[in-house]
Amino acid sequence: MKPRHLAAMALALLAASAQAAFPEKPIRVVIGFPAGGPLDQHARLLAEKLQAVLGQPIVVDYKSGAGGTVGAQDVMKAAPDGYTLMLANTGVMVINPALYSRLPYGTLKDFTPIARTAMQPLALLVTPKLPVNSLKEFTDYAKARPGQINYGSAGNGGISHLVPEMFKNSTGLFMVHIPYRGSAPAFTDLMAGQVQFMAESIPQAANYHKQGKVRALAVTSRARNPALPDVPTVIESGFKGFEVVGFYGFLAPAGLPKDVTAKLSDAFGQVLNDPDIKTRMVAQGADPAFLGSEEFGRFLAAETPRWAAAVKASGAKLD
Repeated sequence: MKPRHLAAMALALLAASAQAAFPEKPIRVVIGFPAGGPLDQHARLLAEKLQAVLGQPIVVDYKSGAGGTVGAQDVMKAAPDGYTLMLANTGVMVINPALYSRLPYGTLKDFTPIARTAMQPLALLVTPKLPVNSLKEFTDYAKARPGQINYGSAGNGGISHLVPEMFKNSTGLFMVHIPYRGSAPAFTDLMAGQVQFMAESIPQAANYHKQGKVRALAVTSRARNPALPDVPTVIESGFKGFEVVGFYGFLAPAGLPKDVTAKLSDAFGQVLNDPDIKTRMVAQGADPAFLGSEEFGRFLAAETPRWAAAVKASGAKLD
């Protein structure tokens, strides 16, 4: 055999050996938002079990800014070796591409999908000051008062903005959007009746609903949520086909070797199959919903145009 063939074979064997040994050092998980938020909680919930499966520490690294864009850029530029992952949500992966006119990344072009880990339904809420107790009653009330109902959100272009826009478009309601800097001040004004309607993630919604500070009328998932078992789905409430949920998922830089992708994806599958992880995830307000790499890629491809249409209908745009 010629020397160059021997050299090529040696390099191939060396590469195969290195990939087979993966991982050999800590894995960094980048989150494009500050510590303490829902993505951080999700990462820390999975980290311990993931460390046990992979045999290496999981280090969470916060790169916040521009709606998760800063973190996404950091991961996009990293080596595609499996040692840098991103935990992202609906906003980062499928809303931002339609929201930002000059987004520096493309979801399916610049990243390798690893695993979808959770779906996160929202609750549709009203202030207790409104004389309504069901989503149908609210819709009738709002239709009789076009332009007089305000809905709050955590900010322009986020999921708490777009879900009410989707509901508006599907029902023909005319409500006025009031954007806030985060969900906390929006909740304060909802409780006070300054805004009358809001869509928000289950944990906070359930907490305030149980205290009587807001009234949950429906959840946006296909099935009822364990945190709000007595609250019907939007579909149950008579609005056929309305199912909108956010998601969490892990991605790596584009070009990740297939065997490393498979090993990471399988590891997340094992973690999501743990009964304790499932129970604790539901308590955090997210539904365990594992998809492997290829299925997650197809899911992202299907979700992107759906959310792009919602952004376009809302008129939201960021630079």
